[in-house]
Amino acid sequence: MEMGTCRYFNNSAQLVVLRCFAANQVLVEKVIFPFEDWCFDAPADAYVELWTHGLAGTQRVDRFEAGELAGPLANQL
Repeated sequence: MEMGTCRYFNNSAQLVVLRCFAANQVLVEKVIFPFEDWCFDAPADAYVELWTHGLAGTQRVDRFEAGELAGPLANQL
């Protein structure tokens, strides 16, 4: 399984919980503070979910392939 380095920058004013999944397993789960930059390793077939706390409780705000965060110049979401 080929691993790649992913980078996520939380450019929001809220805490987010980043969860990285592959093969129906949670590989990484991390609370990321506002304006925090964080790197992690993930396989090519992994996907990422971002969760935050909303008015009705915890809610998923985004889901995408981990490859979108791969590489040294990965786009900031």
